[in-house]
Amino acid sequence: MKVLFICNQNENRSKTAEDVFKSRFKTKSAGLYNTKPVTEKQLSWADVIVVMEETQRTEIARRFPNQYMQKRIVSIDIPDIYHYNQPELIEALKSRVDNLF
Repeated sequence: MKVLFICNQNENRSKTAEDVFKSRFKTKSAGLYNTKPVTEKQLSWADVIVVMEETQRTEIARRFPNQYMQKRIVSIDIPDIYHYNQPELIEALKSRVDNLF
């Protein structure tokens, strides 16, 4: 399964998720508000898109309405309070993603 993880900047949450789950899924990560924001091609690649906050799902719907309607997009409700590879972030990611799959 191909999973695309998305957060605001692709520095902490989605980047950590990409690394944590790469042995379990084919993973990529992207941001919405960074210098190279998520693309239509990246969304098309993914079987499942995991966003960290509900507002990110809304933003994907606004920017990419066609992909939004065709993809499974799930929010795992992890706030932007963590650093890259922070143990508490890894624990939260594992807990929420395990509940999804």
